[in-house]
Amino acid sequence: MKNSQTMMEEKQLGFFDLLKESLKTPFRNPNLIIFAFFSSLPLFSFLIMYETVFQQTMIKTLKDILKERTSHFDVLDYYDAIPGATERLIEGISSEFFLLCLIYLGILHLLDLFSMIAIVDIASMIYKGDRKAMNLKDMLSRCIKETRIKGPLITSIYALLLDSLISVGLVSTVMYIFLGSISSFFSMVFALVFIGLLSKYIEWSAVWNMGILISILEEKHGDVALIISAYLSRGSRQRGFLLMLVYFLWRFALRLGCVYVGWDKGGSGVAVTAVHASLVCLAKMWLWLIFMVYFYDCKKKRLHEKIDVEGGQEEST
Repeated sequence: MKNSQTMMEEKQLGFFDLLKESLKTPFRNPNLIIFAFFSSLPLFSFLIMYETVFQQTMIKTLKDILKERTSHFDVLDYYDAIPGATERLIEGISSEFFLLCLIYLGILHLLDLFSMIAIVDIASMIYKGDRKAMNLKDMLSRCIKETRIKGPLITSIYALLLDSLISVGLVSTVMYIFLGSISSFFSMVFALVFIGLLSKYIEWSAVWNMGILISILEEKHGDVALIISAYLSRGSRQRGFLLMLVYFLWRFALRLGCVYVGWDKGGSGVAVTAVHASLVCLAKMWLWLIFMVYFYDCKKKRLHEKIDVEGGQEEST
């Protein structure tokens, strides 16, 4: 039994092994790269428009915050003016961010999901070795006729609701820290709360993403898929956390770069936004491939554990 557990630990892929294994999948069938490119075109096209509006709104918001902060030099005057300034700031940007949220939830999320479904379904067949020689016509035919859409859509709605609730908590905490008239002690408390909530958000994001992936590959959806994802990833959450942490840092770095480039002009140009959208789509595609490998590795680990338990029960009897 100890030998079996040792073999299981050796077979379990590490963080960098997941990255390497995910990169091998497209090269087993180069048609997957072309298929992924065309599958991501609708997402890429809409992402350029969305990012243009989002960057302009975010830069305008940051400039307004800096303007309000630098316009009050005296500490007492600053704290007296903060509540009114905060209300004016929120009223000025709430409608724009509300529109962006509707666009994200109604269009961008669906395009992202459909691209994910198409790529993961084909990539999983190539990864398992079922149909390595699939051509573009076969991939397109399977995408139209055989892929599951209803299940992943339901699971993604569950994940999106959970994501939105925690995101609201994170944004509210940040606003209390930077815009609220609170003491330094409470600012530190809110900062610790923010760090703790952010770390759990990153960890849970990995569970939600694998839950959506389970809905694509298996006939499970909704809370059932999320529960299965939580069960399979138990004991392997650190790898999922690292995957999502790297992805979030990558997105943050891209966002920061766009803000830096477009600060004076109120937004980056079309070329910079197109490069940004391309890198986002590339990162998403790679993330889905990594999570596919991560899912099969977690599933394999649970299977070995089940065999070990059954073998131990037989030995005891």
